[in-house]
Amino acid sequence: MMHNLRKYLIAGLLVWLPLAATVFVIRLLINLLNRTILLIPPEFRPETVLGFSIPGFGIIVGIFILLVTGMFAANLFGRRMVNFWESILGRIPLVRTIYTSVKQVLETFFGSDSRPFRKVVLVEYPKEDVWCLGFLSNKGLEKACEKSGRNLVSVFVPTTPNPTSGFIVMYPEESVTELDMTMEEAFKYIISMGVVINPEAKDKLAQTTAGS
Repeated sequence: MMHNLRKYLIAGLLVWLPLAATVFVIRLLINLLNRTILLIPPEFRPETVLGFSIPGFGIIVGIFILLVTGMFAANLFGRRMVNFWESILGRIPLVRTIYTSVKQVLETFFGSDSRPFRKVVLVEYPKEDVWCLGFLSNKGLEKACEKSGRNLVSVFVPTTPNPTSGFIVMYPEESVTELDMTMEEAFKYIISMGVVINPEAKDKLAQTTAGS
């Protein structure tokens, strides 16, 4: 009896927890966009002009602001204004560091030619003969290569189950083994703490580890 109850409880959690997490994230984004209606003066908001509120109007305003800002920043005059604004921010010590870091990360992930992670790789971490998955993030580290006298590459080693945090480790290029594994397969493996991996990816990982 207790075994069946436990089985049903786990089955129920597997249905509701992913759904709840999805709803939470979507609601967070919607609420964030919806708050852009506060940028409109109270006398011009729908509840004042029309006498009733329009559900989702803040989302429409938020998307409109993003589009207009993007169109403005994409033309010559807009780019000059953005550069001028960034030059002002660049003179403020703490603001400069935060703004520049966030912008570089966003440009890396959302730029038209962005490829933040190029390959799924196998590396020895945190010590020899202990293996983990990583993502090749950069090559051609001239200064680091010059100091070390070796051809180094940057590898992002994510943590489990939250792959958005992790460590940047520089390895000699010959110490990094590229895997025939997709980004999606690697992320599923990391997020599930090594539980979820399809048979093809499991075979690839086993063969590569055995041959290393």
